[in-house]
Amino acid sequence: MESKSEDKKVSRQSSSFRLRSPSLNALRLQRIFDLFDKNGDGFITVEELSQALTRLGLNADLTDLKSTVESYIQPGNTGLNFDDFSSLHKTLDDSFFGGGEEENNDSSSAAADESDLAEAFKVFDENGDGFISARELQAVLKKLGMPEGGEMERVEKMIVSVDRNQDGRVDFFEFKNMMRTVVIPSS
Repeated sequence: MESKSEDKKVSRQSSSFRLRSPSLNALRLQRIFDLFDKNGDGFITVEELSQALTRLGLNADLTDLKSTVESYIQPGNTGLNFDDFSSLHKTLDDSFFGGGEEENNDSSSAAADESDLAEAFKVFDENGDGFISARELQAVLKKLGMPEGGEMERVEKMIVSVDRNQDGRVDFFEFKNMMRTVVIPSS
């Protein structure tokens, strides 16, 4: 029995680590980069990365982290720029999860996108009731260190902006519509 639950846990971690949709993955990676770049200078230093990992409950040895990250920092830079961060992410993805974006036909790609959105929704729907409440959204924003998480009024405005049926919560369809309307800036 115990090994089955462990297998489920590993499988769940891998599916939420890497989204199959390249556009959602790129957006998610840019948002993570922006969150980790605390001073907004366009670089993530080893210290900023260490602090971010600690906030997420992933305590990494600073010496090990430094030796890994420094090999991705371009000469003359103070930290990882987005391209460096993206390369580090791809290497970790390939190492731990087999990496590689597979080419899919349209129907399996749509199913993969739907699955990715459902996984993302579950992150916010902490109590599993099928809705994202303002309190749940605030909790996730706080965990991510986002300033919006500190003010319930701002969180409630975020909910209202996507709550089409005006029930005060975001259901999966509202979440899906919001995620599909996100514009990804071209580099």
